[in-house]
Amino acid sequence: MLALVVDPGAPASLRLAEAPEPQPSPGQLVVEVSHISLNRGEVTFAGSRPPGTVHGYDAAGVVARPAADGSGPAAGTPVAAFGAGAWAQRMAVETSAVAEVPAGVDPAAAAALPMAGLTALRTLRTRDILGRRVLVTGAAGGVGRFAVQLARMGGAHVIASVGSPARAEGLEADEIVIGLDGVDRPVDLILDNVGGPQLRAAWELLAPGGSVRNIGWASGEPAVFEPYSLFSIGPAKTMSTFGDVREVGPDLATLLGFVAEGRLSPQVGWRGNWTEYDKAAAALLARTIPGKAVLSLA
Repeated sequence: MLALVVDPGAPASLRLAEAPEPQPSPGQLVVEVSHISLNRGEVTFAGSRPPGTVHGYDAAGVVARPAADGSGPAAGTPVAAFGAGAWAQRMAVETSAVAEVPAGVDPAAAAALPMAGLTALRTLRTRDILGRRVLVTGAAGGVGRFAVQLARMGGAHVIASVGSPARAEGLEADEIVIGLDGVDRPVDLILDNVGGPQLRAAWELLAPGGSVRNIGWASGEPAVFEPYSLFSIGPAKTMSTFGDVREVGPDLATLLGFVAEGRLSPQVGWRGNWTEYDKAAAALLARTIPGKAVLSLA
């Protein structure tokens, strides 16, 4: 089969090449992939993986071979899937990491959901956000755009932080700010996708009892906290990482349901054939894509 495999000497450290067919375990099914989604972090760190590795985690397609243990959907079922080796004509994936795509949902939209959508959904679930002030940094990216929509659905007052006015296109937040300019009241929850000096500044905006969930580090810069700057009188302020992607099938089904109902938009900013993966990767790294990049295998 063909797949996007790791090649440190190629553009974006990826190349389209032949790869072995997946060998599923009894609890895995095989998906005939029609669409894949590229995440900026995957592209950034592709070169650090062993050469020849089939890369990627987000895919949509049709079940070509159901799981041998009888779990999961039947052959012919359209699904979205989250698992290693997704950027290929066929992928083997745990039945607990797939969800059926509802009728009428674009498979390209379904492919855009798994990594970014699940991260946003599960991170927001860590706090009661109804009536709370939620700050999303890096809000123009894949995770950020899902987080803004889901936080508003959950009843939060959402502040979307972007790097430039052009990056705010399509965002429907209660407030949109450049960097942190104009955020003059404390916030209860921060979904941080930027890291670096902005994370340090965002910490100062956190209300007593609030929390920061560090999801990404798009700035690539260190965050330096002065001595005692993390100390706070009153209810504890916390900072933690977040990246729980275990048994994601039910949550992926929830996201697909929201899309089917018209309540959630994957906001795909780049579409093309997977032969153009290098163009999509370059645009992601240059941050010229609002939202997600989805490639068709047709």
